[in-house]
Amino acid sequence: MLSVTGCSLLSSPGKNADPMLQPGAENITGTDKVARLHVGDTVNITLGGLPDEIPPMTKPIKDDGTISLPDVGRVQASGKTPGQLEDAIHDLYVPKYYTHLNVTVQTSNDRVYYVRGEVKQPGRMIYTGDITVSKAITSAGDFTDFADRSNVYLTRANGQRFELNLKRILAGEDPDPPVYPGDQIEVTRRLF
Repeated sequence: MLSVTGCSLLSSPGKNADPMLQPGAENITGTDKVARLHVGDTVNITLGGLPDEIPPMTKPIKDDGTISLPDVGRVQASGKTPGQLEDAIHDLYVPKYYTHLNVTVQTSNDRVYYVRGEVKQPGRMIYTGDITVSKAITSAGDFTDFADRSNVYLTRANGQRFELNLKRILAGEDPDPPVYPGDQIEVTRRLF
């Protein structure tokens, strides 16, 4: 029954997850193509222009889409561009804690996703920007002769898991979900 419906949710019941949405970005609207931060990314934050130097901070974006900073606590990061996160951090510190502050946010270079199972070149892939599940499988050498194209799993960095029917996706019958850093794609083996 699951393979007939195309994309299906395998995570906990009651969650309205959509494989087309960025993890942690269920409330984000807009269609701009600016690179955004995702759950699982690591950001390097530098606070400058202060009388006393504060060492740079490296913060992972947690499953709830936030990072934790001294004095201000949790800050929503997932779904924002680095520039938007810089503005949000600045506004939390100025004028409450500082009168002037320069904030720099950079993402680390270890943005990867994983493709495993019945593909010709399984392993870790560098995330370079917008990519979909079908393109990620193609970049891993495409399906092996034993691949079950109607039974592919996409597991988000936050643990949400989706069963996808790549036959339907490649035929244009179902949407091709985007892949984000930290995601895992598993192509299962046919039974016969």
